[in-house]
Amino acid sequence: MSKDSEMLDRRHVVAALVRNRQDLLVISSLGAPTYDLAAAGDHDRNFYLWGAMGGALPMGLGLALAQPDVPVLVLTGDGEALMGMGSFATIAAQAPRNLSVVILDNGLYGETGGQRSHTAMSTDLAAVAAACGMSETMTVRDEAGLAVLCERIHLLGDGPCICVVKIDGEEKPRQLPSRDGVYLKARLRAALGLESI
Repeated sequence: MSKDSEMLDRRHVVAALVRNRQDLLVISSLGAPTYDLAAAGDHDRNFYLWGAMGGALPMGLGLALAQPDVPVLVLTGDGEALMGMGSFATIAAQAPRNLSVVILDNGLYGETGGQRSHTAMSTDLAAVAAACGMSETMTVRDEAGLAVLCERIHLLGDGPCICVVKIDGEEKPRQLPSRDGVYLKARLRAALGLESI
């Protein structure tokens, strides 16, 4: 938990999610989710998206469909999830059992100056995902819920899992991983035992 609020600390959440990662593949959206994932430790099974707002969920879906026996985690923020809510309907329709989406929700548009996002007002992204037909949704607000989520992301469920994690809005130092898309693609393919293309 953050010292100055009842919300979870974003870096703590992401570090907990990848601490015992096993075969987990992680796609992170632009901005803070990528910085948080890099801060938790660079890994061959991380794929960082740069400048592709709205692309993390579709990319995670494609990877989950291509690797149906490998757990796939998408880390994104509330701003990107709000922008790409249509992806919820597509993910629900495809229903990959190995896909988990974690939305780090601080109620702010962090990449454009910290304005309040719709989730700070009336929008419940877990409810939106459920209304799109997602079989499993949850909202995490505490350590007990985080512990459940850390286990769930490694399991094959009846369908995808969408989890909104309520985090504080505290800015963290930027941990910048590689921006070389070709390199990131090649090392992820190698980690999966696929030939380089």
